[in-house]
Amino acid sequence: MTVSFADPARGFSSRVILLATLLLCPLSAFAAAPDGATLSAWWGVPFAGMLLSIALFPMFAASFWHHHFGKIAGMWALLFLLPFGVAFGASVAAGVFVHALLEEYVPFILLLTALYTVAGGICVRGDLRGSPRTNTAILALGTAIASIMGTTGAAMLLIRPLIRANGERRHIAHVMVFFIFLVANAGGSLSPLGDPPLFLGFLNGVGFFWTTQHLVLPMLFLCVALLVLFYALDSYYFRRDGDRDGDLDRDAERPVADPAKDTQRLSLDGKINFVLLAVVIALVLMSGLWQPGVVFDVYGTHVALQNAVRDAALVGVTLLSLAVTPRAARAGNDFNWAPIDEVAKLFAGIFVTIAPVILILRAGEAGAFAGIVHLVNDTAGHPRDEMYFWITGVLSSFLDNAPTYLVFFNLAGGDAQQLTTSGATTLAAISAGAVFMGANSYIGNAPNFMVKAIAESRGVRMPGFFGYIGWAAAILLPLFVVMTLLFF
Repeated sequence: MTVSFADPARGFSSRVILLATLLLCPLSAFAAAPDGATLSAWWGVPFAGMLLSIALFPMFAASFWHHHFGKIAGMWALLFLLPFGVAFGASVAAGVFVHALLEEYVPFILLLTALYTVAGGICVRGDLRGSPRTNTAILALGTAIASIMGTTGAAMLLIRPLIRANGERRHIAHVMVFFIFLVANAGGSLSPLGDPPLFLGFLNGVGFFWTTQHLVLPMLFLCVALLVLFYALDSYYFRRDGDRDGDLDRDAERPVADPAKDTQRLSLDGKINFVLLAVVIALVLMSGLWQPGVVFDVYGTHVALQNAVRDAALVGVTLLSLAVTPRAARAGNDFNWAPIDEVAKLFAGIFVTIAPVILILRAGEAGAFAGIVHLVNDTAGHPRDEMYFWITGVLSSFLDNAPTYLVFFNLAGGDAQQLTTSGATTLAAISAGAVFMGANSYIGNAPNFMVKAIAESRGVRMPGFFGYIGWAAAILLPLFVVMTLLFF
């Protein structure tokens, strides 16, 4: 199998956003972002439009969306950047764009691409039968390793074997949904390596094992409950599919033929990628532990040396994985760039249009979203842990959960020493809301969208945007209510 990058013509959204930046920034020095207190809530309209596009186009204009989602993302980015440049000046708009690009998007997409490429080079061969026991075991394994190798790494490592194991099942969309709940989200709650919000906390002074200590009980409650529910639901579908074994179900979510199921004996191809996966983990850890104090000013955005080294090394790991992985391993995984291409383009639009929303939230009571601040604190200004859990979680369901975590981390005081001691219950509520409720929608956490894209590329009929939210509302929200009563 020949692995090639996506057609450059499909990079329209990236080029159009870059073009907007060049038009907006003829100056050599970029002005700082405006105070969020001066921004109207109307600046959140392009972000809302971006979310509605992701939700509605696949439902009502699927073919158009499939061919033009990058252009649509670029359009919403322009609808924010151009008016913002007119209102506050070209240098201000360009500064906001460069900050979103260098501070957030580039590290985000480079890490995802490295994990996607490395995990996509590990091919599990053999005849795994997608029984309820096997499926539950794969979900439990992915949940257990997600805090070690990250939710993205664990999801990319196991999603293809899980689809293969269920290649002869008729109904497996529920398997993918629970996989997102557990492996792509809840499993990453025990270390800064597990999920980006916790890594931001680590960079801001939260101890490496603090989340392990304070989130282990909520994580065990949620994950055990989900695994029990999954086993019961999958057993029902397994029996139902068996009863209809000879009947072709036109509405089934049957995957395409499995290119890797060619032997009865389980084996691994591309084992060198486990070494590269360890390198990725080490690079992420290094960027949090090594603090040389060297910072580069790139058009007003401060880029720390350790982060620049990490990102450059991640590019190297990605290229090395492509070079050393046997072709048969990627062919067995039916590896292609479509899922990461979709994530890269859509999240480029999300990271650009979310910028004013984050600025307004950071303004606290002085901003247009002051009502949120009043919800999380009582009249005396004391934190209400249950509201921190729910408001952080609800916003993390539709905003990127990493900056949302950072906003509420600062809203609760921003002092890691205080938050990890006397404010530990509040920080635990913020952390749990950001990590667990990222599972409430496809855009709450990047691996969610990647799992959806990979499953659909293999012929699985995944729930639509609102359909998935329906699954989350029916299964996750009752568990979150119980968690609130027990822990927050």
